[in-house]
Amino acid sequence: MTGRVALISGATRGIGLSVARLLRLDGWQLSLGIRDPARAGAETSEDHVISYDATSGSENEWVRAAMDRFGRIDAVVCCAGIMTPRNIIEIDDEALNEMLEVNVKSPRRLVSAAWDALKTCGTGRVVILASLSGKRVKSSGSSSYAMTKHAAVAFTHGIRQAGWDDGIRATAICPGYVNTEMARAITDFPPEEMTQPEDVAKLVHLALKLPNTASVSELAINCQLEESF
Repeated sequence: MTGRVALISGATRGIGLSVARLLRLDGWQLSLGIRDPARAGAETSEDHVISYDATSGSENEWVRAAMDRFGRIDAVVCCAGIMTPRNIIEIDDEALNEMLEVNVKSPRRLVSAAWDALKTCGTGRVVILASLSGKRVKSSGSSSYAMTKHAAVAFTHGIRQAGWDDGIRATAICPGYVNTEMARAITDFPPEEMTQPEDVAKLVHLALKLPNTASVSELAINCQLEESF
């Protein structure tokens, strides 16, 4: 895997941080989109770190900077995400638009900006950190978030359709509760009983290293027993 280049959004903490650590150990070269590069730890000293806010519309600039640094892009991993716990009736347009911007529109812009590079390598990979909320609507309070995550899963399938002949494969990772700041803020479910970010990162790594002939469109992972997941 040495020499392959991955762009990772949301790499400051949680799942994105765990993905970066695992890929770094596997020899990947990393371009990390971080809202505040000053928060990047010492472990990122060999990485390409760029200031990136998912609401800024700066995806083209990020991709250009990564191409200038590495000359190639093999994978895009979108880990940035937000959750506003309001149901579909009470949520206002501002809050809904912000979730759509971060969870759907920004990943679409980033993948679009990197598309030519992903096609060129012949084994381009896209991983979208969706959610089990992209597969079902578990509660009223999560329904607005679920709207955006259903869209994120559909977006992932759209990537597979658009890029198949050029070797681009896309996978939606759909976890339930993961021990991150976001999950801990919305539930009293014990953190030690949640899925750990490191284990979600292992699924991302798997999706990236599978060959073109072993495409996996969705991977669900859960810390609770549900009927289907």
